[in-house]
Amino acid sequence: MPRLAAVSIVAVAAFLAGSPATSAQSKGKGIRLWNLTTATISSFQLSLVGQDAFGANQTLNDKDKEVDHDERLKITEVEPGRYDAKVGYADGRQCLVRGIEIRADAVFSIADKDLVQCNK
Repeated sequence: MPRLAAVSIVAVAAFLAGSPATSAQSKGKGIRLWNLTTATISSFQLSLVGQDAFGANQTLNDKDKEVDHDERLKITEVEPGRYDAKVGYADGRQCLVRGIEIRADAVFSIADKDLVQCNK
């Protein structure tokens, strides 16, 4: 009987190892920007609020390197938190968006009303 118990324990362990409850959690969709401005974004950079240290151009993550109106863009190498954004457009206009709340595996949006300190 001890041999049968050992075989049962091994079978249960093997079953549990393959079950969804014990396997690594699947990755979510990540952080995404939803462009609700009326124009196509050609550059999008983030900086922690008040730090003025803007990171890489996130639009390079898109297949055509731009984010059209109503399109979503995957944001990479950014941790959840509060950020300021530098938003650039093909016509040379550049604007800031202040205090964006970014959450893990969530979509955040920007709209024309969020744009401040635009040049051009």
